[in-house]
Amino acid sequence: MKIFEKRVRLPKDAILLIPGLRVKRWFALSVLGSTVAAIGVTFLFKLEPLYYIVKLAKEIFHIIPPEPIGILFILMGAVFFILAWKKTNYSMMKEVDNDAIRKQKSLGEVLYRRMKLDHGPKIVAIGGGTGLSMLLRGIKKMTNNITAVVTVGDDGGSSGRLREQMGVLPPGDIRNCIAALADDDDIVTKLFQYRFKTGEGLEGHSFGNLFITAMTAICGDMVTAIKESSKVLLIRGRVLPATCDDMKLYAKMEDNSIVRGESNIPEAHKKIMQLCCEPSNCKPTPEVVEAILNADLIVMGPGSLYTSIISNLLVKDITRAVWQSKAKKIYVCNAMTQVGETDNYTVSDHIKTIFEHAKIDGIDTKGKKFFETVLVNNSFPKNLAKKYEEAGSLPVEIDMTELRKMGMEVVERQLLEDTKEGYVRHNCSKVGKAIYFWYKRKIKNIV
Repeated sequence: MKIFEKRVRLPKDAILLIPGLRVKRWFALSVLGSTVAAIGVTFLFKLEPLYYIVKLAKEIFHIIPPEPIGILFILMGAVFFILAWKKTNYSMMKEVDNDAIRKQKSLGEVLYRRMKLDHGPKIVAIGGGTGLSMLLRGIKKMTNNITAVVTVGDDGGSSGRLREQMGVLPPGDIRNCIAALADDDDIVTKLFQYRFKTGEGLEGHSFGNLFITAMTAICGDMVTAIKESSKVLLIRGRVLPATCDDMKLYAKMEDNSIVRGESNIPEAHKKIMQLCCEPSNCKPTPEVVEAILNADLIVMGPGSLYTSIISNLLVKDITRAVWQSKAKKIYVCNAMTQVGETDNYTVSDHIKTIFEHAKIDGIDTKGKKFFETVLVNNSFPKNLAKKYEEAGSLPVEIDMTELRKMGMEVVERQLLEDTKEGYVRHNCSKVGKAIYFWYKRKIKNIV
């Protein structure tokens, strides 16, 4: 079981005895019901053999003590009942959870895994792009109570075309998050992520984008469409757009120029002073605010600082909810600077930029921080791909002196995947484990 705890070293069937599975109570009720029903049958049909069985048992008791016989019969009956009960449940669950049973090889392990994940912390992950989907693949191993809040400012590629032609919210990041919370090796997930390479009008579109767009037309709104699409992949948690308004991003640059469109902002290659959106008063999806206020843990990043992270904070009620939430909060900083967005940014520059955009009227932020912890990668491949240097993308400097002045808690870990080509890619398991162990340590310190 890929949960970030010690592996349970129990026999496959003994795991059914673990408290909290909500199995033993129903097992006991089944035994009681079977016994009462059996007694009822003997009365109804006046079964004489029961009299002779009791009479024979009394005669045996004079020869053999009743205790061992009673224990033997109880054990035999329990074994027969458990075997029948297990086979029945396997048959019932086969269609709805065939993949889980095949992987875990034990109904007890499946139930235990579900119980642990169902009782996991309530996590809200805020972001967009590939960074958010990577994060979700990691944290889904620690809980089923995940709410992914996805930016809807994207206007490029397949999402941009569907947004312009069909008038829907950009489905690309939403599709990636749905797929990330599902089982990656499932054929339906692969279908959801399939991108058409040919075909007039189809080329460049992914099946998932088209599916969500079609579901939006059928269901009448994007939120319902996402929920129904999520059911197809049996995802853990839920995916929600930050807003259902037609949010369009624009940036005010250092030279006072304005660049409109999410895909155009990094292409301008100018220093961004402020990110804004139209309309300026976008309303959040109601479930988003509720999830943030009830969260145990809020995670932001990694991802494009302005267009994936800060774009969510432009929905002011989301920012207000994060300020008000009592959850633990952590920011996962990018490992590399992003050309056109964060050229030469240090870790503290990333944080200061978020803090600047998180200022909001009506919230007393004096002496408070939007978040107090940042998770950073502290190790890079020795053969770092030359394409980064050629493009002007550099490892984000961990300027510890400035971070200490800001009062930030810095968690340093090796978070990257090992690649022969020297590419920088966050490893979802490493990121998930780092967040999990940091969160558990924080909870223990409180208790």
